[in-house]
Amino acid sequence: MKRSGKYVSNLKGSLSYQSFKPSNLPPYPNINIDDTLSNKIKSAYHLLGELNGISKFIPNRDLFISILIRKEALLSSQIEGNQATLNDIFDPNLGQNINNDIDEVIHYIKAYNYGKSLLKKLPISIRFIKEVHRELLLFQRGKDKEPGKLRRLENWIGPAGGTLKNAKFIPPNLDDIHESLKHLEMYIHNYNEIDPLLKIGLIHYQFETIHPFLDGNGRMGRLLILFLLEHYKLLDNDILYLSYYLKLNRFEYYERLMDVRLKGNYEAWLLFFIEGIIESANHAIDTIDALFSLKEKHLKLVNSLTGKQKQTALLLYDYITVHPIINITKASITINKSFNTVSNTVNIFINLGILVQAKSKKRNRTFIYGSYLDILRDGTN
Repeated sequence: MKRSGKYVSNLKGSLSYQSFKPSNLPPYPNINIDDTLSNKIKSAYHLLGELNGISKFIPNRDLFISILIRKEALLSSQIEGNQATLNDIFDPNLGQNINNDIDEVIHYIKAYNYGKSLLKKLPISIRFIKEVHRELLLFQRGKDKEPGKLRRLENWIGPAGGTLKNAKFIPPNLDDIHESLKHLEMYIHNYNEIDPLLKIGLIHYQFETIHPFLDGNGRMGRLLILFLLEHYKLLDNDILYLSYYLKLNRFEYYERLMDVRLKGNYEAWLLFFIEGIIESANHAIDTIDALFSLKEKHLKLVNSLTGKQKQTALLLYDYITVHPIINITKASITINKSFNTVSNTVNIFINLGILVQAKSKKRNRTFIYGSYLDILRDGTN
């Protein structure tokens, strides 16, 4: 058996193929933590500490995190070829303009929220993963992929329209899935001496290699990273998302995973993963700084107003930091002001350079907090 696992022969004759059964974690020999990896780990923890400090001073933290998770959901789905855009996700008429790509992103958000609530009742386990996966795939295009159920058919990674014969990688067969998942669950809760960040990287690799579902394995594996960061108490709030880094480095991401399977090179994968933590943390810090600098700038303009005009403007400004694309009807209902009052305030915001009217032929006009969306849009194009 190689360090990373072994090939298992299945069926006979012309139907024969070899699936890959990964070795149980932790790897043997143990991970070699050289000076480069050690220094990267130290940098990662320094940045996580900085993020924890920043998160304590974020006003309306839950609402702010809900903005970030929408971007993460979009990026994680785009890694798999999803064509939705940031504007799609914030469209105030989302219910009327929904399609399969948008629906997929929405269900990623639902799966995240469901998993967060489920963590209060269940430990991270195979049962937990199956329940979150069910939420992830409960949309039109995913419903025929057996949401929440371990696959009962072989699947493989390879060219579009390919078969088992020309697959680049065939994950464990049906019998080996159950054994591998059982050991993975044990590893998650085995508090050995390995660094928690390295452990999360190993768990992500192992889950992607087991590939236990017919569909959604990549998205579920990236959701699992978020839940593990909480499980191992590495972050106080969910403001670190790796899909930004993994999408920018998508081909290396897949190559590093494959390199472990083929060569047992866990160290190169873990170095890539820790570099992802560092880059994602820096990106999160830069994004938070940019959003709050913009907010400070625009609140000065809003606070220069007077009387009831200022009162409505403050309410509307809070609203657009959660809904950066708005229509007046929905905004007026949410902030409990009349349509005309909100319409007048929107015009003030346009004159102040905060909002712009969307160029659209749709009957319901929409207005965009463009400078805010531009900051969030980084990496999503």
